[in-house]
Amino acid sequence: MRYADLHQWSISDPNGFWMEQAQKIDWVRPPSKALFDDNAPLYEWFKDGLVNTCWNALDRHVDAGRGEQVAVIHDSPVTHSKRELTYREMRDRVASLAGALRAKGVQKGDRVIIYMPMIPEALEAMLACARLGAIHSVVFGGFAANELAVRINDAQPKCIIAASCGLEPGRVIHYKPLLDGAIELASHTPDFCVIFQREQEVAKLTDGRDYDWHAFQYGVASAECVPVEGDHPAYVLYTSGTTGQPKGVVRPTAGHLVALQWTMKNIYDVDPGDVFWAASDVGWVVGHSYICYAPLIAGNTTIVFEGKPIGTPDAGTFWRVISEHKVKSFFTAPTAFRAVKREDPKGEFVGKYDLSCLKTVYLAGERADPDTIEWAQDQLKVPVIDHWWQTESGWPIAANPMGVEPLPVKLGSPAVAMPGYDIHVLDEGGNPVGANTLGAIAIKLPLPPGTLPTLWNAEDRFRKSYLDQFPGYYATGDAGYVDADGYVYIMARTDDVINVAGHRLSTGGMEEVLASHPDVAECAVIGIADDLKGQLPLGFLCLNSGTTRDNAAIAQECVKLVRDRIGPVAAFKLAVVVDRLPKTRSGKILRATMASIADGKDYKMPATIDDPAILPEIAKALQGLGYPKG
Repeated sequence: MRYADLHQWSISDPNGFWMEQAQKIDWVRPPSKALFDDNAPLYEWFKDGLVNTCWNALDRHVDAGRGEQVAVIHDSPVTHSKRELTYREMRDRVASLAGALRAKGVQKGDRVIIYMPMIPEALEAMLACARLGAIHSVVFGGFAANELAVRINDAQPKCIIAASCGLEPGRVIHYKPLLDGAIELASHTPDFCVIFQREQEVAKLTDGRDYDWHAFQYGVASAECVPVEGDHPAYVLYTSGTTGQPKGVVRPTAGHLVALQWTMKNIYDVDPGDVFWAASDVGWVVGHSYICYAPLIAGNTTIVFEGKPIGTPDAGTFWRVISEHKVKSFFTAPTAFRAVKREDPKGEFVGKYDLSCLKTVYLAGERADPDTIEWAQDQLKVPVIDHWWQTESGWPIAANPMGVEPLPVKLGSPAVAMPGYDIHVLDEGGNPVGANTLGAIAIKLPLPPGTLPTLWNAEDRFRKSYLDQFPGYYATGDAGYVDADGYVYIMARTDDVINVAGHRLSTGGMEEVLASHPDVAECAVIGIADDLKGQLPLGFLCLNSGTTRDNAAIAQECVKLVRDRIGPVAAFKLAVVVDRLPKTRSGKILRATMASIADGKDYKMPATIDDPAILPEIAKALQGLGYPKG
């Protein structure tokens, strides 16, 4: 079936479309229908079915005779170690851990917080929760104690599963003191903790509360899969909001299974047995969907990578992993490619490895500028596909359906709406705008299966955050446009659309121009307050490794580029070279924080910032331009 017919079917007959896709997973009791809309605008999918995620990710493949296939490859350049686990080994390990959790009282509906680095045991912990019908909440390993405490208070876990430490190039991150500090700060106290002791650091266990991962499982009967209702939460994942209380995105079990199963062949074009690698972290939604769940549900081999795109040991790490493990489909963030490109602009490391196994590369996590995509395509000689989604959606909203009908690539666009997503562009009054007109991206309700039905214990906040702005729609918080062919262009968060003398301009469009300069490796544009024009754009430029030209001259060339390509209406006059940009650990640039520094406003240190030491560097660069004023 052609893509356009598939999408039309999903919108005009959501019940028929999704019931057909639901046949690809194993049910304990099949649902009577797909869509339950009696509580609109809160929608649910496959609500009266009974199912288990762990069964679909592990047991069914073992039962089908594929138990000896490798399920998980752990590749850690940080510890110089590699290991493989088959589907049978994973099933047995997960069943053992689940049995030990059950013996300590964890049961269906209980919450379990997981605070782990990139090791296979993190996936085992997630799947053990799924096996019991417990609701996991993975917190990015190494998050500060107060941030972990906020999540403990909101989720109220019966148990916390953690590792003794995480490892970064050249340093050990001590998880256990952070965990102890969080429990001390929190008003809720878990019944017990399970600690996986890594050989790099053995943590001190608290008597009566903490249990060693291995000893805790010794002599305990393994657990079978517990059937749960289709709308039962598989997990709660807290969005990395920079201010206030984090939002706990709820992921419903059955919709999650059905949607993820659909994506692996139809979007990523992988078959059972193929190796799929998402270079992310289990603490983020990409890690949930495309390191842990989707590849295993679809019978692929997934890679758990503990390292960095550069520095572990060099800019060839990605290519080594792809070549060594025969990766067919590779998924990473544009920021990772920009880091590699900055270190190795000519792609000298690419030529050192046999990448003939690689068929497609996928980018997501933030906007992929055309320059980065073109560089990757030139180096790798395979399609480089941008696609767009959110923590809230759990799987791609817009993508190129490579396994259905590969569509022409348009640089700067994550292509077209995926099944179930009815994408519209609205003005501030909620009225649809024409093709190629910038506006707020919204999705007509209902959202498809696997997307968030609500926020954890916060239905009013869910309505206010996503549904109230445009009744009948889900507000994505992203701004952009759709062209005449239905291709979506995500230009910025709605907060990053700046108003220059009455003209609404996309910072993403200016970044696209700046990134095309041959000396620029990475860039960001923010809007700063201006008495005359309301806001003015300001560009931050990171240069390619080895660039020796004068920084001021490069900045002036970049200003001219924007004025030539976008026009004087952009009022783009300010650009400054910096060594690096402040980012979250998942690679998103902290534009709002930079704008607050420029405007002299108070700001909260983002919980997810990768390196707080970058902010004083940004402040110093801004002072050199005379900001904040006064």
